[in-house]
Amino acid sequence: MLDLKQIRENPETIQELLNRRSASNEYDLTPILERDRQQRDLATTRTELQARSNEIGKIIGQKMKSGSDPQSEEIQGLKAEGNDLKTQLSQLEPQEKTIKTEIETLLLQLPNLPSESTPIGKNETENVEVRRWGDEYLPKTEVLPHWEIAERLGILEVERAVKIAQSRFIALTGAGAALERALINFMLDRQIEAGYLEVMPPVLINSKSLQGTGQLPKFAEESFKCSEDDLWLAPTAEVPVTNLYREEILEVEQLPIKHCAYTPCFRREAGSYGKDTRGLIRLHQFNKVELVKVVHPQTSEAEHQSLVKDAQAILEALKLPYRVLELCTGDLGFGANKCYDLEVWLPSSGTYREISSCSNCGDFQSRRANIRFKEKGKKGTQYVHTLNGSGLAIGRTMAAILENYQQPNGSVKIPDVLQPYLKQDIL
Repeated sequence: MLDLKQIRENPETIQELLNRRSASNEYDLTPILERDRQQRDLATTRTELQARSNEIGKIIGQKMKSGSDPQSEEIQGLKAEGNDLKTQLSQLEPQEKTIKTEIETLLLQLPNLPSESTPIGKNETENVEVRRWGDEYLPKTEVLPHWEIAERLGILEVERAVKIAQSRFIALTGAGAALERALINFMLDRQIEAGYLEVMPPVLINSKSLQGTGQLPKFAEESFKCSEDDLWLAPTAEVPVTNLYREEILEVEQLPIKHCAYTPCFRREAGSYGKDTRGLIRLHQFNKVELVKVVHPQTSEAEHQSLVKDAQAILEALKLPYRVLELCTGDLGFGANKCYDLEVWLPSSGTYREISSCSNCGDFQSRRANIRFKEKGKKGTQYVHTLNGSGLAIGRTMAAILENYQQPNGSVKIPDVLQPYLKQDIL
């Protein structure tokens, strides 16, 4: 959530930063500024009315103390004025409450402000490639799409999974299930070695949690909701892990907090009809290892860079070619002020595909979730900065392994680092 005071004091600057995200000017600060003025006018009126009410009470007390007749015209007139003021004050309270709710609703619709270092651009075509790693050239033999390889190996069930659920659900069997489990354990082990504390959070989460990290109210259609409870299926472990600290004031000595978490993730993928309908790239349910950091604002940028390196380390250990893109303002996620995408090479399509988004959210999520910290010797509290990134999306990693490690005879070599987990070297 953006800071209302910052919007009030620097509306032109905030509007210009929002416009960098969208050339269509879809984010308009005018309604917020208008309601903010109304709220402050009401607050001023309330203060004046309360001051006069207090003054009347004091005058009546003084006159009664000096022996004035309680039934005198003067005192009765003062009491009548006081009662009228109380009525006016009681009418102001719900008005202020309504306007405050309206302001909060409008603020929740606004995305994070892009950082000054985020490249300005209209859409994904203007993202900036930062670096590449690995050999992205196609093998000399023809490379089959990963779903064809998986089906030939008998490790992927699609039609039966659709029978159980619906389209965009899959079932892994035999070595496919074992490979998925091996990837999860490998990624968790590596991130724990890198200093992350593992968490296994709830997969069902409440609306407050989704609001805290920015999925609600704007992206309600992207998530699956339980019809009889205020519970949703987690779209990513970022949501429950970040919300572990919602409504808390941390000690500065606790920072940085670094968590890794494996969860199944659930997304409707609204608006993506017809895209990647085959294979492991775009599913309604998928597994992911997530990295989450809660940090001091002064270390935020450095922690972001190290987060990217921790995600990259998994790809490099698996020897999967990838590239890093710095997202431009027009392609930035709702809650991020700066983001790097890691894209893995898929030789069957001759292209890179996103496998991790590493985002710095600044204090955007912590304002929504009210996560603060205090330092000794300093008055008040500050909002923490939150960061998150996939480390990695399991299904997409498996797809990349099936294609990049495909052998001429149709088998798939197991990456060296996974062989101790699988107890085999080939599928």
